[in-house]
Amino acid sequence: MRVKLSYKIFAALLLTSFAIAALTIGALHFLGRRIFVNYVKKMQMEKLAELTDLLISEYETTGGWNQLAADSDRWRKMIRSAGRRSRELEQARSVPGAGSEQEGDSPGSSSRPVRHPFDLRSQVFLLDANKRLVAGRAKEYEASSLREIVVNGKLIGWLGVSKREPSLTPLEAAFLREQNKLFYLIGGGIFLLTAAVSFFLSRHLLSPIRKLAEGTQALASREFNTRIEVRSGDELGQLALDFNTMAQTLEHYEEMRKQWISDISHELRTPLSILRGEIEAMQDGVREVNRQALDSLYAEVLHLNNIVNDLHELSMADVGALRLDPQPVDPIQVLEETLELYRNRFEAAAIDLQVPPRSAAKVAVLGDAGRLGQLYGNILENVLRYADAPGALKIWQNFTSQQELSLFFEDSGPGVPEQSVNRLFDRLYRVDSARTRNKGGSGLGLAICKAIVESHGGTIAAANGTTGGLRIEVRLPLAKSASMRQTAPC
Repeated sequence: MRVKLSYKIFAALLLTSFAIAALTIGALHFLGRRIFVNYVKKMQMEKLAELTDLLISEYETTGGWNQLAADSDRWRKMIRSAGRRSRELEQARSVPGAGSEQEGDSPGSSSRPVRHPFDLRSQVFLLDANKRLVAGRAKEYEASSLREIVVNGKLIGWLGVSKREPSLTPLEAAFLREQNKLFYLIGGGIFLLTAAVSFFLSRHLLSPIRKLAEGTQALASREFNTRIEVRSGDELGQLALDFNTMAQTLEHYEEMRKQWISDISHELRTPLSILRGEIEAMQDGVREVNRQALDSLYAEVLHLNNIVNDLHELSMADVGALRLDPQPVDPIQVLEETLELYRNRFEAAAIDLQVPPRSAAKVAVLGDAGRLGQLYGNILENVLRYADAPGALKIWQNFTSQQELSLFFEDSGPGVPEQSVNRLFDRLYRVDSARTRNKGGSGLGLAICKAIVESHGGTIAAANGTTGGLRIEVRLPLAKSASMRQTAPC
């Protein structure tokens, strides 16, 4: 059977409040009775002082406890006398003139004496100096509180009162019943109040959770523009913020996916259309099948192959499976070797390579020499494809810290619009002005550069340079710390 979370929370809070109310009532009931009984015993102990004075007088008159022990009626009269004095004092305190009335003397009173709430007859007893019972009930002896009776510094006996709870009069019992009834009313009110609070609290706590569930279902239905209103700064509010961040990220990736599919379709459609047109022209006899036609077809096939290879590289980078052979490698040496491969092409394109002399300091990064060569090659290909001739490419290095190497590549132009600078490393992104597809390329070269740099733990960024061209900065973490001096640009 499936039970809603709201019911579970409400039941848990309700049971907790019921337990608290029950414990509160029990504690109040116990403490109320205990306090009242202690009050009764305290009054009893006060009356022991009066009884002690009577016993001292009896001891001094008779010279001991023998007569009192032999005459039980005398013991009871002595207790009644102490109780009567106590009652007279209490009546005198509460009602003026009441102290003259004797027990049973009021009009309409019964001839039988009524036991006073603080009557000691059933609980008090007397022991001699050796704690032998003189008067009173022997069964109360073991559980008792004792009071010394001393005459002229000599211990003559012990006056004791039983520790058991005194029997209550009807008035006392009625008082306790009214008190317990009040406790039950208070406990019932607490329970009803906590039940109402539990109901509304469970609804309040589950409201954001319910909205999160609805938002999750909306995301499952590909409604990535779903957002949850944040109304609190607690953990549930933070969860709502995290949900909104996740939804925004999913929406961004969904837009990228659609753009990605659209761009790939566009990139593949163009060379495929060219291939189809040329092949159909050859089939129809419009174009002669010769070496020039075959070279054109081969160039388009190579272009398609490059696009597919680049897409494969990026897909491997996305899943973290970009093949690397990490080992200590000198990135400056790899750059010099790559520049040697491209030097003739730069000369043919009338682009001057401006490279500073190699620093004497040895540096190393933990990386793959082949991937670093691919990184430099893509950057150089980008310059050859888009830089105007005659032009120049300046390359320099800078150690921004003892743990990082920065390499700069700045061509002489043209640059790119500022709004396009931050998107140069997006896949298949092209600048509309000078950097268009008619200059070749798949639009994936710089995206692959970013994947390679990030796989080495570095960063890559682009900006418009001071000479009007594009500047690309590559930062790579060094494998070891060494003393390095900054090298100025050429």
